[in-house]
Amino acid sequence: MGNARLKAARIAAGYRSQQDLADALSRLGPPVGVRQVRRWESDTPPLPHPDLARSLTDLLGQPLDALGFTVPADSATRGPAGPPLAVMRAAVRTQAAPARQPATAAVDYAAVTAAHRRLYWSVAPAVLHPPVTAHATLGWALLPETAGATRRGLARALAETCLLAGRVEFFDLREPDHAADTYVRALQAAGEADDPLLGAAVLAHMAFIPGWAGDRDAAAERMTAARTYARRGPASAGLLAWLDAVEAECETRCGNTRTALHLIGHAEDVLADGGDHPDPAWLDWFSPVRLAAFKGNTQLKAGHHPQARATLQGVLEDLPADADKQRTVVLGDLAAVEAAAGRPDEACAYASRALDQLDVTWYAMGMERVREVRRALAPWQHEPCVRALDERLYGWGTTLSALAR
Repeated sequence: MGNARLKAARIAAGYRSQQDLADALSRLGPPVGVRQVRRWESDTPPLPHPDLARSLTDLLGQPLDALGFTVPADSATRGPAGPPLAVMRAAVRTQAAPARQPATAAVDYAAVTAAHRRLYWSVAPAVLHPPVTAHATLGWALLPETAGATRRGLARALAETCLLAGRVEFFDLREPDHAADTYVRALQAAGEADDPLLGAAVLAHMAFIPGWAGDRDAAAERMTAARTYARRGPASAGLLAWLDAVEAECETRCGNTRTALHLIGHAEDVLADGGDHPDPAWLDWFSPVRLAAFKGNTQLKAGHHPQARATLQGVLEDLPADADKQRTVVLGDLAAVEAAAGRPDEACAYASRALDQLDVTWYAMGMERVREVRRALAPWQHEPCVRALDERLYGWGTTLSALAR
């Protein structure tokens, strides 16, 4: 399997091949050949020369120990460290070297991961994030103390834990920079587990970050990597359809709604055809009704307002009872449809329902949708319904909650 951590960090940083990384390092200092990079990605990677170590950590944004190298305790060749890196380095330095965890360690660790996965849908993100992050720290500390199937099972659960932490950071807390770092850890753990489907899921989540920022090229590159990993599968119809949905979301954010609708149509066909492989347990964020929610938002952005209204109303009826976060987004999109149709009373009614749901379950994406609707209602800002919405949107509790999060 080689040095999966370095390989994952290289791919996450945008260097598709070992030659690409060698070329980038050569531009920063002494020439580096692809053979050197190949040695670093081997099962027994030699420690880079200090000059190369600095260039490597600068390019990949991680310290050497997080890149799979064995670093002496007194070594000064450590890279830049934000909080996630510091946590990971501490776990590496304080591990009990000769100890071995029992075969049950992976199962026990995965049980907590599964519990966190379920709690994501009901627990406030600011409350859930610290224990999920602590669980990831525990996983990195346990990983060197395991071997064989136990190690792979632990790494698989660790990858899912890091992915969940990144999802909370990106979707709930709106911290894309922190999420980007966390997704790299998730990809590294998926590499340790040699789990290509988890790798595909992580890479697709990484595509959201540039996609939402309007950087289509970077998003497309990560989606290409995600689809490559999915082909190593076997991937379920649900996972393949979700990859289409993610790419459609990125295309929509970049203004390419026609391409996005084509991708959604393909995802619908994939789900209709089904497949021989079940969805992985961690793919609990996607279903046919959630694909329809993607579709409704794209129809809205494309200006197909009657179609968007019909699609989103159907989604609202079909969402399961525990889909509180998704419900706020759908209500916000329905409010946006009515605002675009010049129906401020209806728009404010949907926006108020979204705020009711946000009082129960906070979701940054949902609040962003409501704020977008309020901006669209500017032509009617003196209407009683809009003023009433402002009273809700800028009340003490709502304002302070939004700022605190």
